[in-house]
Amino acid sequence: MVNAPSDHVVWNGMTQAELDAAYDQAAYAANLQQIVSRWGVLSEDIRARLGPPTRHAYGPGANEALDVYPATRPNAPINLFVHGGAWRSRKAHDSAIAAEAFVSAGACFVVIDFDWVQDRDGDLMPIAEQTRQAIAWTWRNAERLGGDPDRLFVSAHSSGAHMAAVALTTDWPTAHDVPADIVKGAVLCSGLYDLAPVRLSARSGYVAFTDESVEALSPMRHVARIPCPVVVAHGALDTPEFQRQSRELADALRTRGHPCQYLVGAHYNHFEILETLANPLGLLGRAALAQMGLVAP
Repeated sequence: MVNAPSDHVVWNGMTQAELDAAYDQAAYAANLQQIVSRWGVLSEDIRARLGPPTRHAYGPGANEALDVYPATRPNAPINLFVHGGAWRSRKAHDSAIAAEAFVSAGACFVVIDFDWVQDRDGDLMPIAEQTRQAIAWTWRNAERLGGDPDRLFVSAHSSGAHMAAVALTTDWPTAHDVPADIVKGAVLCSGLYDLAPVRLSARSGYVAFTDESVEALSPMRHVARIPCPVVVAHGALDTPEFQRQSRELADALRTRGHPCQYLVGAHYNHFEILETLANPLGLLGRAALAQMGLVAP
C-alpha cells in the first residue's frame, strides 16, 4: 500500500482513501453483515431440504475439499461454485445458497473450499492452484459424482470470481493433464481481473503482492487464453472499481470476438446480486442455467 498525502492521486484519478474504499465493499454495502449471515441460514435451509452434501478431498491439505450436492438423475451437467470472501473468509458450508436452484434444474452443484490467504502468509498463488486442482479433480471424478465430465461449468463471486477467472487462463493439458476445454462456460460475478490497482489499495495489508503474482493472477492480461463462453456481471451499486474491472474484462473479451455476455444488476450491491444466482429466474440464475442448456423448473 502506498503511503501518500490524502489528496495525492494514486490510481485512475483516485486518492489513497478513495482507492481503499473502492476495494472495500463495506464502504458501499451497509447491509454486508446482514446478507452474509443470511447466506449461512439459507444454506442450512437448503441442506434441510436436499440433504447434506457429500464431502470429497481434491488434495491433501486440510482445506482442499469440496461439497457435492448431487443431481437427481445421472450424467448431469455440473456447476462448480467458487465463493468469495476477500480471499480471507467464508467456507463452502455457508456458500450453498444456489445449490437448490441448480439441483432442481437437473444439475450437480459443487462448492469448493480452499485456504485463506492468511493461511499462506499472504500468498495468493497457492489458492489459485487449489482452484485449478478442484476443477481438475471434479472433471476426473465427474462420473462417480453422477455428473457429465463434458458438461462442467463454473460460477463464482467476488474474490472467487477472480480465482475462477485465473483458472480459465490455465494451460490445462500442461498443468493438470486434462483437456484444454475442461470448462465449458463460466459466470463471473463482481470479480477482480487486474491486480495492479488492488496492490496499491489497503488489501496489500494482508496480501503479499509481488510483480510475479500480479502478472500471473491478472486475467485481464491473459484473456486470449480463456477458451469458453463467459458471463461477466456486477451490481449497479457495486464499488466503482469492481464495476470497472468487470466492464473492462467484458470489453476485452468482446473486442477479441470472444463469446461474452455482460450483465448489470440494477439496484443490487456487491452482495445482493449473488442471491440472484440462487433464483432460477433471477439475473444470474437464468444466465447460468441457459449457459448450461438448462431451464428453470
